Amino acid sequence: MYTEKEQATSTEAILAAAASLTGATIGIIAGPVGVVAGAIIGSIVGASAGLMLADSNSRRWHHDEELDHDIGVFDGTMGAAPRDAPPVRIGAFSSSSAGGENARPSTPPPNEGPMQEIEG
Repeated sequence: MYTEKEQATSTEAILAAAASLTGATIGIIAGPVGVVAGAIIGSIVGASAGLMLADSNSRRWHHDEELDHDIGVFDGTMGAAPRDAPPVRIGAFSSSSAGGENARPSTPPPNEGPMQEIEG
Protein backbone atom coordinates (compact mmCIF):
# COMPACT_ATOMS: atom_id res chain seq x y z
CA MET A 1 0.00 0.00 0.00
CA TYR A 2 1.37 3.39 -0.97
CA THR A 3 1.53 6.29 1.40
CA GLU A 4 -0.05 9.59 0.37
CA LYS A 5 3.36 11.08 -0.47
CA GLU A 6 4.40 8.10 -2.61
CA GLN A 7 1.07 8.13 -4.44
CA ALA A 8 1.35 11.87 -5.11
CA THR A 9 4.92 11.50 -6.37
CA SER A 10 4.06 8.64 -8.73
CA THR A 11 1.00 10.46 -10.12
CA GLU A 12 3.05 13.60 -10.64
CA ALA A 13 5.85 11.67 -12.36
CA ILE A 14 3.50 9.81 -14.70
CA LEU A 15 1.69 12.97 -15.76
CA ALA A 16 4.96 14.88 -16.16
CA ALA A 17 6.41 12.14 -18.39
CA ALA A 18 3.27 11.92 -20.51
CA ALA A 19 3.05 15.69 -20.92
CA SER A 20 6.76 15.88 -21.69
CA LEU A 21 6.39 13.36 -24.50
CA THR A 22 3.34 15.19 -25.80
CA GLY A 23 5.18 18.53 -25.71
CA ALA A 24 8.21 17.06 -27.47
CA THR A 25 6.00 15.49 -30.13
CA ILE A 26 4.25 18.79 -30.80
CA GLY A 27 7.62 20.60 -30.71
CA ILE A 28 8.85 18.52 -33.66
CA ILE A 29 7.07 21.06 -35.87
CA ALA A 30 9.58 23.76 -34.81
CA GLY A 31 12.64 21.53 -35.09
CA PRO A 32 15.18 20.46 -32.44
CA VAL A 33 14.75 23.60 -30.35
CA GLY A 34 10.98 23.08 -30.39
CA VAL A 35 11.40 19.48 -29.21
CA VAL A 36 13.46 20.60 -26.20
CA ALA A 37 11.16 23.52 -25.41
CA GLY A 38 8.06 21.36 -25.82
CA ALA A 39 9.48 18.70 -23.53
CA ILE A 40 10.36 21.24 -20.83
CA ILE A 41 7.03 23.06 -21.01
CA GLY A 42 5.14 19.76 -21.16
CA SER A 43 6.90 18.38 -18.10
CA ILE A 44 6.13 21.55 -16.13
CA VAL A 45 2.46 21.44 -17.12
CA GLY A 46 2.26 17.69 -16.40
CA ALA A 47 3.90 18.04 -12.99
CA SER A 48 1.53 20.82 -11.97
CA ALA A 49 -1.46 18.78 -13.17
CA GLY A 50 -0.14 15.82 -11.18
CA LEU A 51 0.16 17.94 -8.04
CA MET A 52 -3.41 19.17 -8.42
CA LEU A 53 -4.68 15.64 -8.99
CA ALA A 54 -2.75 14.30 -6.00
CA ASP A 55 -4.07 17.14 -3.81
CA SER A 56 -7.63 16.39 -4.91
CA ASN A 57 -7.16 12.69 -4.17
CA SER A 58 -5.68 13.48 -0.77
CA ARG A 59 -8.60 15.73 0.15
CA ARG A 60 -11.08 13.04 -1.00
CA TRP A 61 -9.24 10.38 1.04
CA HIS A 62 -9.33 12.54 4.20
CA HIS A 63 -13.03 13.27 3.66
CA ASP A 64 -13.75 9.55 3.29
CA GLU A 65 -11.82 8.84 6.48
CA GLU A 66 -13.92 11.40 8.36
CA LEU A 67 -17.12 9.87 7.01
CA ASP A 68 -15.96 6.38 7.97
CA HIS A 69 -15.28 7.56 11.49
CA ASP A 70 -18.67 9.31 11.70
CA ILE A 71 -20.64 6.22 10.62
CA GLY A 72 -18.62 3.78 12.68
CA VAL A 73 -16.32 2.05 10.20
CA PHE A 74 -13.21 0.96 12.07
CA ASP A 75 -10.45 -1.13 10.47
CA GLY A 76 -12.66 -1.84 7.45
CA THR A 77 -15.52 -3.29 9.50
CA MET A 78 -18.76 -1.36 9.60
CA GLY A 79 -20.36 -1.03 13.01
CA ALA A 80 -17.46 -2.55 14.92
CA ALA A 81 -16.62 -1.08 18.29
CA PRO A 82 -13.47 0.99 18.50
CA ARG A 83 -10.42 -0.65 20.00
CA ASP A 84 -10.61 1.43 23.18
CA ALA A 85 -14.23 0.43 23.89
CA PRO A 86 -14.79 -1.51 27.09
CA PRO A 87 -15.38 -5.27 26.69
CA VAL A 88 -18.93 -6.59 26.63
CA ARG A 89 -20.31 -7.97 29.88
CA ILE A 90 -23.15 -10.18 28.69
CA GLY A 91 -22.53 -10.74 24.98
CA ALA A 92 -26.22 -10.56 24.06
CA PHE A 93 -27.73 -8.41 21.35
CA SER A 94 -29.92 -5.49 22.32
CA SER A 95 -33.67 -6.04 22.13
CA SER A 96 -33.99 -3.47 19.36
CA SER A 97 -31.43 -5.12 17.10
CA ALA A 98 -32.99 -8.54 17.78
CA GLY A 99 -36.45 -7.26 16.73
CA GLY A 100 -37.82 -6.65 20.18
CA GLU A 101 -40.50 -4.24 21.27
CA ASN A 102 -38.33 -1.11 21.08
CA ALA A 103 -37.31 -1.82 17.48
CA ARG A 104 -40.48 -0.24 16.13
CA PRO A 105 -41.05 3.49 16.34
CA SER A 106 -43.49 4.65 18.99
CA THR A 107 -45.45 6.76 16.52
CA PRO A 108 -48.61 5.18 15.09
CA PRO A 109 -48.64 4.09 11.47
CA PRO A 110 -49.86 6.68 8.96
CA ASN A 111 -53.58 6.80 8.29
CA GLU A 112 -53.81 5.65 4.71
CA GLY A 113 -57.39 5.60 3.59
CA PRO A 114 -58.99 5.85 0.16
CA MET A 115 -58.29 8.88 -2.00
CA GLN A 116 -60.61 11.76 -1.27
CA GLU A 117 -62.84 13.20 -3.97
CA ILE A 118 -62.08 16.82 -4.67
CA GLU A 119 -65.16 18.81 -5.57
CA GLY A 120 -64.57 21.34 -8.22
